[in-house]
Amino acid sequence: MYGEGPHLRDLRPKNRALALGSAGALVTATLITGALAAPAAGADSRLGRDSEAHGAAIAAARAAAAGIDWKDCPADWGLEKPIQCGWVTVPVDYARPNGKQIKLAVDRIGNTGTKSERQGALVYNPGGPGGSGLRFPRRVTTKNPIWANTSKAYDFVGFDPRGVGHSAPISCIDPQEFVKAPKADPVPDTEADKLAQRKLAGEYADGCAERSGAMLPHMTTPNTARDLDVMRAALGEKKINYLGVSYGTYLGAVYGTLFPGHIRRMIVDSVVNPSREKIWYEANLDQDVAFEGRWKDWEDWVAKNDAAFHLGTTRDAVQAKWVELRATAKKSPIGGVVGPAELISFFQSAPYYDSSWVPVASVFSKYVAGDTQALVDAASPDMSDTAGNAASENSNAVYTAVECADAKWPTSWDRWDRDNTRLNKDYPFMTWANAWMNLPCATWSAKQQTPIEVRTGNGLPPVMIVQSTHDAATPYDGAVELHRRFKGSRLITEKDAGSHGVTGLVNPCINDRVDTYLLTGKLDAEDVTCAPHATPKP
Repeated sequence: MYGEGPHLRDLRPKNRALALGSAGALVTATLITGALAAPAAGADSRLGRDSEAHGAAIAAARAAAAGIDWKDCPADWGLEKPIQCGWVTVPVDYARPNGKQIKLAVDRIGNTGTKSERQGALVYNPGGPGGSGLRFPRRVTTKNPIWANTSKAYDFVGFDPRGVGHSAPISCIDPQEFVKAPKADPVPDTEADKLAQRKLAGEYADGCAERSGAMLPHMTTPNTARDLDVMRAALGEKKINYLGVSYGTYLGAVYGTLFPGHIRRMIVDSVVNPSREKIWYEANLDQDVAFEGRWKDWEDWVAKNDAAFHLGTTRDAVQAKWVELRATAKKSPIGGVVGPAELISFFQSAPYYDSSWVPVASVFSKYVAGDTQALVDAASPDMSDTAGNAASENSNAVYTAVECADAKWPTSWDRWDRDNTRLNKDYPFMTWANAWMNLPCATWSAKQQTPIEVRTGNGLPPVMIVQSTHDAATPYDGAVELHRRFKGSRLITEKDAGSHGVTGLVNPCINDRVDTYLLTGKLDAEDVTCAPHATPKP
């Protein structure tokens, strides 16, 4: 999955920002997957989108008239006053705007400045697909200094997208079954191993259809973009300001294509490649390569800090310890619950987020020194956390449903096998785990769409694009591609950095430009390259 770590982490059991792959591995909440090259949209596709555009206009007009009945948030949502919560009603199918309706959970906190300072609503999506944005207003209540200036001018608005959390949640499998461990090693040794994983993926796809079938054809990014426009109308805004991270950048790109005149300002951070040829199968293959590179960056850092971690003074030495740990867990799961799948789930947060570098290295170091309990505590599921496990299962269900519905996936196992076997030779860290997570899309029973052709439409304002060069979940080329498609956009590159979700990190070169853009609308005359944020210290 693709999501901004610290905020997605609130969804997961314990401290994990990871989603459990259907076919057996706990797999990353990264923002990308890959797709079969899609044919050009034909007349039927255009006709469908015309009717959906008409339906979206009807729904938006209704929402504008209804507004949002803001109230204190339910106590068990964990959203303190003065954050308020409400609901926005949207059609399940925009081609039938008077058909079945669902309610989407929305929250907000008003701007902290004066009435004259207010510039409107800043709406946020953290990624996934499957991530909740409801915690966004807590950046104000927790006094996050990075957002102090912006919050003077904007209401901070979050929401649960369709299918997520409190917004008509979908499910594919019993949550306790979903999180239980240990699971099969995602890296297959035999054809029988592959067949077993294929069977699990097929069963997961069938489970989605059985438990959530009516929603599946409508769990698309374009529909979530239409929901976003209905929210805009319900908020009473002619134009919204939007911040999207990870998968939230693809939602922003699609929204900007469908509703270019409804955007006032937009920031996209850690960018999904919006090319039709990448959504979603090819994008996931690209991710496997990028994860391997960032994994090596982390190993280099661990080696430089051998005085703290005692895991080896070279990358190769640290890798040897990892291979040894993996082999041990494969032979006999650590504590009876931590096998190779659980190790990948835990360790992948290091190439994902710099904030995980020290915690992951510390647990690894303790294990090598003889403390196995620290690893068991960090990498195994908490079966008593039923609410957290349900949230994790729901998040993965939405991830799968959206990516499977957005695009037509390869159905040939030979292609999946060939592509992932080839990649695994040079990029073994994530390749097979990622493949099994996405394989349900190969046998998906619900309709699969042709991705939107992302482009610049009339009224689209200059968009700010922020991206680090070593990002594992959303490789750098994605930002370059969106920059090419959105005319007048500016690309801010964080060079020699790779933490996923850049705007939430302390880097004045980026933070100051985000403030300036949101407060004044001004972008640099040219693209900008920033030095990296501070490297974590043990």
